[in-house]
Amino acid sequence: MNRLTFKPLGRLLTELVVLLAIYLLGCQLAAWLAWPIPGGVVGLGLLLVAFASGLVQPATLQLGAGVLMAEMLLFFIPALMSLLDYGGLVRNEGWRILLVIGCSTLAVMLVTAFTVELVCRWRLRHEV
Repeated sequence: MNRLTFKPLGRLLTELVVLLAIYLLGCQLAAWLAWPIPGGVVGLGLLLVAFASGLVQPATLQLGAGVLMAEMLLFFIPALMSLLDYGGLVRNEGWRILLVIGCSTLAVMLVTAFTVELVCRWRLRHEV
C-alpha cells in the first residue's frame, strides 16, 4: 500500500478527533459550571474563540467539518423516527411545535449572521 493513501484518512481522523475533543470539553465545562447551555453550544463557542484568536485556522478542520456536514442527515434520523411514537402529540400540537422550530431556527440564523459579521469586522480592523 502506498503511504499517500493513508495520509488523507489520517488527516480526516485527526480533524474528527479534534472536533470531538472540543465538543467534549464544551460538555465538561457546561457540567462543571452548571450552565443551562448545552455542551455542544459551549464547544462551538470554544471553537469560535480558537478561530478568532488565531489559535486554530478554519482550514485546519475543513475536511472533518465537511464530512460531518455531509452526513448531518444521519444525526436527525433517530429524532425523525421517534415521531412515529408520538403521532397523536404531533397531530394535536404540531402547529405549536413547528412555530417553536421556526422561531428557534430564525434566532439561530440571526445570531450566527451577526456573530460572523462581528468577527469579520473585528478581523478587518486588526489586520490593518
